[in-house]
Amino acid sequence: MKRLSPPAVALAAVLASGCMNLAPDYARPSLPVADAWPAGTKPPVAQPLPAPVWRDYYRDPRLRQLIETALADNRDLRLAALDIDKARALYRVQAAEALPKLDAGLSQSVQRTPGQLSQSGRATVSRQYTAQLGVSAWELDLWGRLKNLETQALESYFSSAEARRATQLTLIAEVANAWLTLAADRERLALARETLASQQASYRLTERTVSSGIGSGLDLAQARTSVETARGDVATYSAQVEQDRNALRLLLGSEPPENLLPDKLPADAATLAELPVGLPSSVLLQRPDILAAEHTLIGANASIGAARAAFFPTITLTGAGGSASARLGSLFSGASGFWSFAPSISLPIFDGGANQANLDAAKVDRDIAVTTYEKTIQTAFREVADALATRSTIQDRLSAQRALVDASADSYRLSEARFRRGVDSYLSTLDSQRSLYSAQQNLISVRLARLSNGVDLYKVLGGGAGETEATGVVGMGLTLNR
Repeated sequence: MKRLSPPAVALAAVLASGCMNLAPDYARPSLPVADAWPAGTKPPVAQPLPAPVWRDYYRDPRLRQLIETALADNRDLRLAALDIDKARALYRVQAAEALPKLDAGLSQSVQRTPGQLSQSGRATVSRQYTAQLGVSAWELDLWGRLKNLETQALESYFSSAEARRATQLTLIAEVANAWLTLAADRERLALARETLASQQASYRLTERTVSSGIGSGLDLAQARTSVETARGDVATYSAQVEQDRNALRLLLGSEPPENLLPDKLPADAATLAELPVGLPSSVLLQRPDILAAEHTLIGANASIGAARAAFFPTITLTGAGGSASARLGSLFSGASGFWSFAPSISLPIFDGGANQANLDAAKVDRDIAVTTYEKTIQTAFREVADALATRSTIQDRLSAQRALVDASADSYRLSEARFRRGVDSYLSTLDSQRSLYSAQQNLISVRLARLSNGVDLYKVLGGGAGETEATGVVGMGLTLNR
């Protein structure tokens, strides 16, 4: 049989490498929630439909422009993008570990031998020039250790990309809710100012009636309490409006232009598109936070394979080839070539239980990742169920509140007429006015709750699945689809 040369032996070892993977087979855990949403929150659509992208869902052009600004300037989103860049770089570092590292070297050595040690009895100077290419300690991945570490780094990269998408989805919802809250508080402030002006006019009228001897001092005092209450509300909502602007400024990362800020709550149809929610609970698997948790779980599963490989022998190859000569001019002559090949094998015998402890820790990390994944799904299920519960009742609340405002307005109008005719005291009018004012403020709150429910429902369902820019994954030919 013909004897194989060392390079042929190395090639055979390379071909045999990577043929075994000690990681457990990955299986996605079953959903730890019901297949359908709770009773009373049945979605209105029978068949699942894709959610629109956010630019189509948020219809108000002012809100869309503010969201674009936040996506460009928000610092939390920038940090999430930088985390992706870091995870991508770490993956490339780990992937490079599976490839041999080829180094080139050019060296010269000069040695002087004194005459006392020289055979000729005279001092001599010897020189040696060397040029070589070499591979140092290249590990053959026979047991899949490097492959599993690469998989773990890749899944970490995927998880970072999904985390950025979750951050973006949350940011869009926060900007929309902050914009709507500012609109509601501005509307409340306008109502408080109108009420203050009305009560000041009523106070002046009551003051004239008391001066003419028709009214009483009690009526005047009661009218003044209404004026001061409205004045306090004006101050309260003025501060709240400024705080809303501050919150929006932080989310945008810049000053929000005044022409993009709402004066009052817009109509539902002008702000949000209709969202099809006829989806089973399995739709939660497309939420970015759940996808991020699953990528972490897959990476933890791969780390078990890397820990198991530590129990098996490690084979490394070191080799070099080049040219060596005593004279620089003949360095690359035909007779100056040399090569070396030094394979080595390391078999763990005693490590004080370190390898077993690493394997146990990897298994615990996998169990932690499973629990985190299941907890993330359960949390998502509750968020969607809560949003659907609000959706199923918000229209009834809105209708009831509007009817209450109409009834309170009629009561206030009749009470004021009876007071002007001297039939009732001003206390009855004051109570009716307070009831109307409270009902009007609550109507604004319910309208805000309805719009915010649409924002939250879009967020908890994972947003538009067709938003390709949401992943933030570019380069290297990688994909987040598994």
